[in-house]
Amino acid sequence: MTVIIWHNPRCSKSRQGLGLIEEQGIEPTIVRYLENPPSAAELDRVLGLLDLEPRELIRRKEAIYSELALDNENLTRSELITAMSENPKLIERPVVLNGDRAALGRPPEAILEIL
Repeated sequence: MTVIIWHNPRCSKSRQGLGLIEEQGIEPTIVRYLENPPSAAELDRVLGLLDLEPRELIRRKEAIYSELALDNENLTRSELITAMSENPKLIERPVVLNGDRAALGRPPEAILEIL
């Protein structure tokens, strides 16, 4: 089993999620997504696994959200995904992948459902 976590060590929820994974005896692959952002294609795939639309995974309180006018309802799915890939601060965290399953760690305990 290969568990991957899109992790931001400065985020308390991300740290809690990582801790929950490790408590299960799993050593996950840690992807610091701010340094190594997912491609638009990977984000699209993960959104499918999460059964979420891009707006459900976007951090609306980030300054870049307003700067890019991402509240514009006319933006397409593709445009939102591209914005997230190019500006990974916009991606809600942590995201955990386990094979063909994914979970958003909000709350962190949601991760346990896919381990």
